[in-house]
Amino acid sequence: MPAPKDPIHEAHAQWLRHGWDEAADGMAMVTSLTRVQQLFQERIDATLKPFGLTFARFEVIRLISFTRSGSMTMSRLGSLLQVHATTVTSAVERLVQQGYVERTRSEEDRRVIHASLTGEGSRVVEEATAALNATVFAKPGLAADDTARLLAVLTGLRGALGDLPG
Repeated sequence: MPAPKDPIHEAHAQWLRHGWDEAADGMAMVTSLTRVQQLFQERIDATLKPFGLTFARFEVIRLISFTRSGSMTMSRLGSLLQVHATTVTSAVERLVQQGYVERTRSEEDRRVIHASLTGEGSRVVEEATAALNATVFAKPGLAADDTARLLAVLTGLRGALGDLPG
């Protein structure tokens, strides 16, 4: 039985056969990045499942935990996560239901809402971070020097696509 072929390599060959030479490498690069993202997402999901977290909710409680006060405004969370306010509201609502976060209004300006970690949220974010570090982040599948080079290339790409502050 012949060894399975890489579908992205096969798609690249099809692009070339159809005369799309100028776009073939870009298509393969974007498709590869998308597939790698899916593979990492599977590892992240499996790691966070025992904590009842998605990566989006993990990011919210990790960001809050980095503050001295253990609290952050909803608008600041949205800005740092680069997501719409409704996305942050949904994630925080789920974290409130889980008992990991509390929502409170600012004493200075009642229009401002803070998301604050509970004791349980603080415990869970530390355990979830340790699990992610051990299963995903410390061993991403590349040697350290390759990881650093890829990070530099991806940072350059993000800049070229307008994702970095100017």
